[in-house]
Amino acid sequence: MTYGSAIMFVVAGVLGIVGTAMLLRLRSPSVTEQQTYAFRMIGIMLTSGAIVLAMSAAAMWQWSTE
Repeated sequence: MTYGSAIMFVVAGVLGIVGTAMLLRLRSPSVTEQQTYAFRMIGIMLTSGAIVLAMSAAAMWQWSTE
């Protein structure tokens, strides 16, 4: 695994963890309407960013081994 793809996998993991944590925070009954909107928007964006970055890292890793 190249150094660049390893960094991309780590960043994708961090984005995924933070995004999932924000989406799970929506289950709390004390979340206001504004927080619900912000947590949904940011959580979905971070989670989808993690998925796309992980796919890019996997492709870069595959290309570097060919």
